[in-house]
Amino acid sequence: MLVCMASNQQTRPAIGELAKDSVTGHIGVVMGEIGGRVQMRSVRGGREWDALPSNVVALSAREVLSARLAERNGNSQVPL
Repeated sequence: MLVCMASNQQTRPAIGELAKDSVTGHIGVVMGEIGGRVQMRSVRGGREWDALPSNVVALSAREVLSARLAERNGNSQVPL
């Protein structure tokens, strides 16, 4: 589910969805937003990191499938 915003804003992933931090290229789960930054956590768990909202982008269906498959297989080639 994507959050719909005003027409002058981009659509961003909602809490609990997979997204990509376009600065680092890492894929993670959107955990929330605090202090104007989006908190993300690797699909495999671990420590959260902060990203600017403008750098958090929704994944394509193919990227979601690839990330979920990599998580299930324990594949370290996909930056999660």
